[in-house]
Amino acid sequence: MRSRSNGAALSAEYLDALRHQRRLSPATLRNYARAIGLLLKETSSLESLEPADARRYIARLHAKGASPRTLALTLSAWRGFYRWLARHHGFAANPVLGIRAPKAARPLPKALSVEAAQRLLDGEFEGSPLNLQDAAMFELLYSSGLRVGELVALDLADQPSQGEVTVTGKGSKTRTVPVGAKARAALERWLLVRTEVCTTGETALFVGARGRRITPSRVWQRLGAWARRRGLAEHVHPHMLRHSFASHMLQSSQDLRAVQELLGHASISTTQVYTHLDFQALAKVYDAAHPRAKKK
Repeated sequence: MRSRSNGAALSAEYLDALRHQRRLSPATLRNYARAIGLLLKETSSLESLEPADARRYIARLHAKGASPRTLALTLSAWRGFYRWLARHHGFAANPVLGIRAPKAARPLPKALSVEAAQRLLDGEFEGSPLNLQDAAMFELLYSSGLRVGELVALDLADQPSQGEVTVTGKGSKTRTVPVGAKARAALERWLLVRTEVCTTGETALFVGARGRRITPSRVWQRLGAWARRRGLAEHVHPHMLRHSFASHMLQSSQDLRAVQELLGHASISTTQVYTHLDFQALAKVYDAAHPRAKKK
């Protein structure tokens, strides 16, 4: 019977395998480590865990306030861990198979209106080099529907100002997306002053105040401050610009498959959530305009 300390060693070995073989992002690895840590706190023997034990642990986490999404991620991490244990350490069964987290209502992603997006991005052609960089980053997020992780991973050699950019998204999948005229112009303005703030030899396209590759958290902070200066009431974050890109593209083109490709979604069902956003906008127009819809 394997002890808790042995369980910690197995967990470390598994996470190391994920890091080097599947090349998961640091955030995903942290989520896996956190989930497996919860499991190791509950059981002194991974090999003797029964399905009833796993259900009880999940119920306990649910009672402590863990969301259905968190529970689903936890179960997914446990299932993957036990699959690996069976393959590499001879564990006989996967006690987490068949256990499902409670379903949660899927929240609709928040998107800016077209007018709010224009208000956010128009202007700001002058100022400090970092302000010009901000304009370039935010234009590119909205122009091409990038995730913030994809944005900060860009190198100078990727040359998005040339009209398209290739990024690596979730699951190490690459996709090439177009870069619009406004974003190209903003990138060109940034590239003219980039050497004033970046350190010698830095390959990153976008940098922080110290001249090194910018972090996702710093992009969040700068976008939030930018939006407040523009008087937007919404809490604007990088993923909201991706949502806005998808929603506005779908409203204009009605081409769900094209938007799926541009976003890099593996399943079209993930993209279909934006059809609900489109319907919400249409419903507001209907309520305001249809004579039988108006409240008296």
